Amino acid sequence: MRRLIGVGLAVLTAAACSNPPPQAARSTTIKPTYDAKTGKLTELTFDRNGNGRIDTWTDMNGAKPVRSQSDLNEDGTLDRWEYYDDQGQLVKVGMSRSNDGRPDSWAFSGPDGTVARVEVSSTSDEKAIDRWEFYRGTELIRVEQDTNADGRPDNWETYENGSLKTAAADENADGRPDRRLTYADGALVLIESEPDASGAFTKRVPVKDGGEL
Repeated sequence: MRRLIGVGLAVLTAAACSNPPPQAARSTTIKPTYDAKTGKLTELTFDRNGNGRIDTWTDMNGAKPVRSQSDLNEDGTLDRWEYYDDQGQLVKVGMSRSNDGRPDSWAFSGPDGTVARVEVSSTSDEKAIDRWEFYRGTELIRVEQDTNADGRPDNWETYENGSLKTAAADENADGRPDRRLTYADGALVLIESEPDASGAFTKRVPVKDGGEL
């Protein structure tokens, strides 16, 4: 649980790191490259922290950014990717949770500009997402996961005030939860199972103090 929340905060921190330096410093840290034939801007390289080392490379289509890649910690491996639409607006931000130079998670912002959703691929394949994390502000509120690679969630978790609230699982691969565990203050308090045709659980087993049924 702490790891998940930490990842969300890491995404937000990385987003904050993308803020450019003051305008006075830009002239010495940004270097443009132009097409020799057309004179069109094709790339911008950027030294974010002004230490004399290029750490960000942005593909440009004239005045519009297309894609940006960064090595934020300057260890020689890319760790941040920004993707833009045809209008040059930022669509999503890629991160590498495994720190292997390949994006394996992609953050999408909500209307307020904070991270609303993070999509994760255990195979670093943007077309094979198997984990979805949902945030409110900096708080993780819900997680869905596809554990059998069939393209749909089979595990669901909800969080409340930073703690796991419920954990549900699809045990027969029909796309619906078959069992749900409910927690209070970190302790298991209820087990629900045997859903009816509508998906409502018909069996409810309270868990007493000490973990006894």
